[in-house]
Amino acid sequence: MKRLMRYLRPYLGLVLAAIALLYGQANCDLALPDYMSKIVNVGIQQGGVESPVPDAMRATTMVRLALFMDEGMAARVAADYTLVASGSAESKQLEAKYPAAAKEDLYVLKPIDKAEKQAIEAGLARAFLAVSAVEKMAADPAAAAAMMGQLGLGGAVPGGAAPEGAMSGTSGGMPAGQGLSALPAGMDLFTLLGMMPAGQRAAIGAKIDEKVASLGPAMTLQAGARAVKDEYLALGMDEAAIQRGYLLRMGGMMLLLTLLGAVATILVGLISARVGAGIARDLRTAVFTKVEGFSQREFDRFSTASLITRTNNDVMQMQMVIIMMIRMVFYAPIIGVGGVIKALGKDSAMWWIIALAVAVIVVLIALVYRVAVPRFKIMQKLVDRLNLVSRENLSGMMVIRAFNMQAREEERFDGANKDLAGNMLFVNRVMVVMMPVMMLIMNAVSLLIIWIGSHQVAEASMQVGDMMAFMQYAMQIFFSFIMMSLMFIMLPRAEVSANRIADVLETEASIKDPESPAHFGPGSDGTVEFREVSFRYPGAEEDVLHGVSFTARPGQTTAIIGATGSGKSSVVGLIPRFYDATGGAVLVGGVDVRALGQAELRDRIGYVPQKASLFSGTIESNLRYADEDAPQAALETAARIAQASSFIAEDPEGMGRAISQGGSNVSGGQKQRLSIARALVKRPPIYIFDDSFSALDFKTDSALRRALKEETGDSTVIIVTQRVATVKKADQIVVLDEGRVVGTGTHEELMDSCGTYREIATSQLSEEELR
Repeated sequence: MKRLMRYLRPYLGLVLAAIALLYGQANCDLALPDYMSKIVNVGIQQGGVESPVPDAMRATTMVRLALFMDEGMAARVAADYTLVASGSAESKQLEAKYPAAAKEDLYVLKPIDKAEKQAIEAGLARAFLAVSAVEKMAADPAAAAAMMGQLGLGGAVPGGAAPEGAMSGTSGGMPAGQGLSALPAGMDLFTLLGMMPAGQRAAIGAKIDEKVASLGPAMTLQAGARAVKDEYLALGMDEAAIQRGYLLRMGGMMLLLTLLGAVATILVGLISARVGAGIARDLRTAVFTKVEGFSQREFDRFSTASLITRTNNDVMQMQMVIIMMIRMVFYAPIIGVGGVIKALGKDSAMWWIIALAVAVIVVLIALVYRVAVPRFKIMQKLVDRLNLVSRENLSGMMVIRAFNMQAREEERFDGANKDLAGNMLFVNRVMVVMMPVMMLIMNAVSLLIIWIGSHQVAEASMQVGDMMAFMQYAMQIFFSFIMMSLMFIMLPRAEVSANRIADVLETEASIKDPESPAHFGPGSDGTVEFREVSFRYPGAEEDVLHGVSFTARPGQTTAIIGATGSGKSSVVGLIPRFYDATGGAVLVGGVDVRALGQAELRDRIGYVPQKASLFSGTIESNLRYADEDAPQAALETAARIAQASSFIAEDPEGMGRAISQGGSNVSGGQKQRLSIARALVKRPPIYIFDDSFSALDFKTDSALRRALKEETGDSTVIIVTQRVATVKKADQIVVLDEGRVVGTGTHEELMDSCGTYREIATSQLSEEELR
């Protein structure tokens, strides 16, 4: 993957935008369980009361709370509230919200910041719990007397404070053990507590603190908020309205976060698709452009089937992984880390559950990785093999049918197909096993959280909403690891595909333009000269051409003839630099072809290959392949010279006749004539016909050569052929035998001086035809 990172650079802006969106989406997703926890804890259990710091309270409640706060906290709380006297103008304004304001003095919370609210809420929560406990004791005199007895408080002082110690024993108060029924008229337990010395009140507070401390900070605040709810009821507020307002507010926030997360998901999907498609397009373009510059040496290294697989299948693998990486690789770690932080914030005691689940998942991923990755490395080679067999079957269908080898080819295709299918089935079976195992682990983790969490809820050390949120965070962590595991499975195959693409892109063409190419001069002509040229194919042990020398001049036809394998096509392949000579030099217009730019060199050559090749389109589009701006008259002239006018005119569509891929809907002779016509449209100074008349009958061959002679009088014409009849009238014939020039001259000269040529000629023509 690193070898192709440069193709990501144009899309870095989009990738960064996607990461920002994923960060926002992850934060939205991580916030949802927290809001759900608030709905359960606050909205349902606390009736919508968020804090133990009430917005308003009765004056009597403030007095009672002060009994259980130290002087500093009591003063701080009093400073945060404003006393509103009953019957005042301000109380009239508050009656709609707090109906009790009509009868009682109220303390109303001033506008304070969050920090101040947090500073006093613990003290108020403890005080509310203490007041609530005393109120319950007041409702149960026996319990109150028992507690007072434990503290050594046997009586009470009516009418005012007594000297310290006066409340022990029986003098001046109620007899010990009689309970609160012996309190003087008009005196309640809070009045009695108010009359106690500070030390004795502190002892009662300490007893209550023991109970509060067992709850923990979170449960203390929740219990304090429940007490505030009771105070709101005493103020005459609508309990249902408070709860409904909170639930709607929190539900609205959850809905907003869900919508924001959905928008982010859609945008990330669009960005990832755009980046993936863009990189795939760039890679295909780069591979195609690179392959266009390959010489035959590089094509010998990469088969056609392999190049097709690399351009399509491998690039598609890269596209899919890039899309998945943008959507998962950046998102999963944010969710995983954020989920761990949030979960531990809800209950750090259950951290081991998450650690255990993650450890099991990591082991499972490692096993799958170890088993599946070797198969991914094989898979792309099997795809190459299947494409090769398919391509050979389709291109050689006529031969297969002619030899009745359909059954054998079916077996061959079936073998390649089964090998690929077996490999893919093995990988898929691994994946099929992996997902149920992960779901089993996930469900087991859920049950474990519920089991442990329910005990903590029963012990009042955890809230129900926090347990539910912890479970959701655990699932988010789990799914983040599932997403990363999928990436670990996909990345190895993508790595294989990326390396295969990079192998093509990093292959340097053996035939390159020089850094400072030479150019043809103003008077440069089409002379082609071979000077002691030797050539060896890449990887071959010996040369196929040995010291070849001859000159082909403008206005002349130079024919190259020889037995099969004598090196005829190798000679003409050196002129347009399909290969470079390994020894000697090939000159065009007096300039070594290796010193020229390939485009400038090939602009001067009209080449007709041994195997005629047409492109899907029309006859006209194929002829214009040589010159898109050629006038219609030039196309018609070229068709006439190539002896193609007759069959073009026979078709009602004429030049507009459709040509199938590879020219499969025209005959071999028609295909060759159209290829020759295409070269003629270019009107270059040099023509190379590499055995381009082999599919023509003798009459058409003869007519075509006469027309060529008339129309290409000023051009250099080089004809490669095995037909002596085709070259009899040539100005110069070069005879090759096993890569060496064994004769050069006209037909008559060679018949007298060259045994190889004479042998070829007499094997093809009669004595009369040779004259």
